[in-house]
Amino acid sequence: MTTAAPGTYLEVAPGVELYYEEHGAGQPLVFVPGWTFTTEVFQHQVAHFAQTYRVIVVDPRSQGRSSKTVHGNDYATHGADLARLFAALDLRDAVLIGWSTGTLDMLGYVQHAGTGALRAAVGIDMSPRPLSVNADDWVEGPLEEIAGAWRSFLRSPQGQRDFITYYATEVMVQRELSPAELDWIVRQSLTTPHYLASALFADAMFCDYSAELQALSEAVPTLYVLAEHWAGTATAFLGRAFPRVQTAVLGGHMMFWEHPERFNATIEAFLAQR
Repeated sequence: MTTAAPGTYLEVAPGVELYYEEHGAGQPLVFVPGWTFTTEVFQHQVAHFAQTYRVIVVDPRSQGRSSKTVHGNDYATHGADLARLFAALDLRDAVLIGWSTGTLDMLGYVQHAGTGALRAAVGIDMSPRPLSVNADDWVEGPLEEIAGAWRSFLRSPQGQRDFITYYATEVMVQRELSPAELDWIVRQSLTTPHYLASALFADAMFCDYSAELQALSEAVPTLYVLAEHWAGTATAFLGRAFPRVQTAVLGGHMMFWEHPERFNATIEAFLAQR
C-alpha cells in the first residue's frame, strides 16, 4: 500500500524539510493529505492521474517523512510551506487538491500566496470553518464533542491510536476494513507524535478560512467532494455561503481511497468542464 518512487526533500525553513514526490508529466496536480496522514493515502490517484498529469504529493510539516517541529503546527504555516514548494518547483496553472485538513493547507496557501498559480482547486470533505455557533453551518461536531475528543484521545500515543481506529472504522471508510488495512491507516497517523497531532487538531478546529474560500472560488473553479453522512448540511452551507463552489457527494471521509474509480472520474469530469 505504498508509493514506490523515492521522494525528494525541500527545506522550507532552517532545519525544516518537506518530503514530496513527483510522478508523470503535464499540468500539475498537487495533492495534500489530511491531519497526520501522508503521501501514501493518494496511491490510487497517483497511479491514475500520473498517466496524463504531473502529480505532486506532499507530506505537510510534522507529518509522514517531513520534519517534525515544535513550532508551525498550524494551517497558516502549512500554507506558507506549500507556497515555498510551489515557488521551488515553479508551479503554474496548477490544480491544488486537499483532503480533510489538507483543505485547510490549501486555504492557508491562498492566504499566503493568493490564487495566481492556480487553475482550479478541490477540497475533500472539510469545512473552512470547522466550529461555529450557527446551528445551520457545516461543522465537525458540537463543541462539547470536539473538546471531549481532544481531552480524551490526544494526550497520549494510545489515545491517538484509539482515536484514529475509531475514526477509520466509523467515519472514514464505509465497508469493513481488513486488519492489515486498519493497521496501515493507523500507522499513517502515528508518523505524527501525539503532542504535535494535538496542536494540529486544535488549530484545525479553531481556524476560519471562509474569506480564503470565498476568494478562491471567485478566482478559479472550485469543487468540494463531500462524504454522504453530512452531505445535506455541507451542501446547503456551501451553497448559501460560497455559491460559486461546486459540490459532489461520494462515500465516507476517505472516499478517494475506498472508491478511487468513482472519485477519479469525478475529478476528471470537473477538470474537463474548463
